[in-house]
Amino acid sequence: MNLNKLAWRNLWRRKRRTLITAFSIAFGVLLAVTFTGAGDHYYTRMIDAGASMGMGHVTIEAIDYHRAPSLKKRLRQVNQLRVAALAQPGVSDAVTRITGPAMFASANKSIGGLFIAIEPEKETPHNNLFIRSLIKGKLFDTSSSRQIVVGSKLAEKLHLDIGKKIVYTTTDASGEMVSAIARVSGIFRTGVSDVDGSMALLPLASVQKTLAYQPDEATHIALILKDQRYSSGMKNTLARHSAFSNTEILSWQQSQPDLAGMIAMDKSMNYASQILIALLVAAGILNTMLMSVLERTREFGIMMAVGMAPATLFRLVIIESFWLAVLGLFLGTVITLPWYIYMANTGIDLSGAYGSDFDFGGVLIDPVMKIRLFKESILAILIGLFSLALLAGAYPAWRAGKVPPVDSLKTI
Repeated sequence: MNLNKLAWRNLWRRKRRTLITAFSIAFGVLLAVTFTGAGDHYYTRMIDAGASMGMGHVTIEAIDYHRAPSLKKRLRQVNQLRVAALAQPGVSDAVTRITGPAMFASANKSIGGLFIAIEPEKETPHNNLFIRSLIKGKLFDTSSSRQIVVGSKLAEKLHLDIGKKIVYTTTDASGEMVSAIARVSGIFRTGVSDVDGSMALLPLASVQKTLAYQPDEATHIALILKDQRYSSGMKNTLARHSAFSNTEILSWQQSQPDLAGMIAMDKSMNYASQILIALLVAAGILNTMLMSVLERTREFGIMMAVGMAPATLFRLVIIESFWLAVLGLFLGTVITLPWYIYMANTGIDLSGAYGSDFDFGGVLIDPVMKIRLFKESILAILIGLFSLALLAGAYPAWRAGKVPPVDSLKTI
């Protein structure tokens, strides 16, 4: 006896009930793809944006710099370290930077903030959010120029414009107060108020000279990975490399704990929503299979009376659950595929709800809702669907083979 054919035929005894359950599974697939895909898209965008704001997906820095940041703590031989980092598979870029606090002053007032010293020839819009957020002017031409790029709100507070002078004051390598003058070459707007009101970009070589750093010294090297999911693995790989023995290596979760915490909390809420959806889908499958078993109690009694083992009946009902899941998955694919293509390429603009200044953990969120799925997310949805179908069908299957044949034959 072919149990697969028998199970498939049994499903269509009650076509309406089978289709309703299959469509409920399909709707569950649609919701799972939407929730999971939105998470995969948003988390990746936020992590990449956070990495391009200065620290990268993985950060190589001086020992103990992260615990107690100070411009006294310097990372040496940065050129050699950068070359060694770029040689690692999965690293798309590595940039040398100096980050520290500073007091910015114009003729009108002074404001505290942070600076990031960069090499303009090695920075790109891909690895630097501030460059791709320029709204006025341009990035300074050389690493040794006396120019500065400031946030739009910082420029507004200090009444700055292109070509205006600004004085920045910080501490040098020995802890002494130092000041330097720069001209504004560009203004950026990220959309995050705190960032636009306190951040500035400076030329690396110029800052090294001001801080009494050597040409091969900086506070950190920011690594940009091809895929942010492998940041922890890359951190462990570099930690085992002899070239980085005198450095401290951090993943983005460690260098940006606020963002990591908020993403973890959001993921928990996302998972809770999907668990509720899964329970509803499982309840639908359980109801369908249990009703099917109860309607066929007498039939099962006859089958056992003529020699079918209870274990075979159990397998039959489980196979019915499996085919119900396959049908639901097929319908779910038909329904979800057009939706996924639209959401992946076009998305839904939610700027009206978010406004023009909406950030998450200090990182600007794209107001256009899109979805994308990683391979592991697709596998998780498939495995979850079939697991639910089999678990929901386990009790009806167990019940089918539990009742003795004589008692089953008495059932009308």
